[in-house]
Amino acid sequence: MPLALLALAVSAFGIGTTEFVMMGLLPQVADDLGTSVPTAGYLVSAYAIGVVLGAPLLTALGSRVPRKRMLLLLMALFTVGNLASAFAPDFGWLVAGRVLAGLPHGAFFGLGAVVAARLVREDRQARAVATMFLGLTVANILGVPAATLLGQHLGWRATFLVVSVIGLVAIAALARLVPYVPVDGRQGLGREVRALGRPQVLLGLLTAVFGFAGVFAVYSYLASMTTEVMGFGDSTVTIVLALFGLGMTGGALAAGPLTDRALRPTLYGSLAALVLALVAFRFTVHVPWLALVTVVVLGAVGFMTTTPLQMLVMNKAKDAPTLASASNHSAFNLANAGGAWAGGAAVAAGWGWTSPALVGAGLTVVGLAVAVVAGLLDRRTPEGTSRVVAGSPLKAAGAAGASGAEVSPSSASPASGS
Repeated sequence: MPLALLALAVSAFGIGTTEFVMMGLLPQVADDLGTSVPTAGYLVSAYAIGVVLGAPLLTALGSRVPRKRMLLLLMALFTVGNLASAFAPDFGWLVAGRVLAGLPHGAFFGLGAVVAARLVREDRQARAVATMFLGLTVANILGVPAATLLGQHLGWRATFLVVSVIGLVAIAALARLVPYVPVDGRQGLGREVRALGRPQVLLGLLTAVFGFAGVFAVYSYLASMTTEVMGFGDSTVTIVLALFGLGMTGGALAAGPLTDRALRPTLYGSLAALVLALVAFRFTVHVPWLALVTVVVLGAVGFMTTTPLQMLVMNKAKDAPTLASASNHSAFNLANAGGAWAGGAAVAAGWGWTSPALVGAGLTVVGLAVAVVAGLLDRRTPEGTSRVVAGSPLKAAGAAGASGAEVSPSSASPASGS
């Protein structure tokens, strides 16, 4: 795998850390800024709003900017947003900082996925995308627990300062390792928008909204389930979240080669496995050791859906995939918000702390149904599922990344259907 993928993974690590760390810092933020924990919870939503708005907006604004330069600009905006959060004088400014930090999230992952796919052969594109996403999963194992611990001992502002430093490291890695990839002269905002409007792309995004919502219906309340149902103490919550992150990493590692081999079967299988795991969790949560095993499985099968969904929308928007790729992350964040809302509504209705698991299973069933319908419709078209980029990788990636020389994707031959 090219070293450029390491730079993308480091960037993903920083983004994943700042996205999820706020959940563990809400009490400290609330105490310091003189507000309640539920009100501080709006900081989680503020970041998600930034992602949803920023993914299409920044991708559209950067449609003519060379890929490497755009990645650097997005990571710079991410760093500024975290610095703004660290030095926010009051709650309102912190909300603004969180929105600013979230703006580049979807655009970076969307563009990064396209660049990652261009760095390797056609039969390894999903593995390349999954490698970038490994940074996100490792953030849940190491970054979030470490940053939470740091915030608890040195104050929440120290956490965002450290994340800003990670952003600077990511910028240096991107500048050094990622090749200069110019924009295809035939591409533009109009072409990207038309690609985004294709039925199969929209169905892929809808699958992400419902399918992944099942994960966050449970994940959002996993801490409460740990203490209220599993019977563990507060100190165990970090371990349970880390186990979920371990499962995510395993799922990401498995998803790459499986998606390269058979995209739609991997998508169907992962969504079906997620439904079964969510239903099982409703019962295993009462047996501590079985609950911990199921948490790992949930993380694995839940995150296994992300790579085939990412590749699907990129492939279906093949000649102009960047906006569709970025919009997929808006869909994931809508899934985060929707799943958390649905799970919380079930708890508020008095159905108990285990009810989000069944609610999540129902949401994922809808996502699976949309995916199957899309697959059946896809069989009627002669095109099939084409690759997002041509089979020939940017062979000069390593050298160009070091020298800053221009590497063009135009030398690749047209991709064949699969």
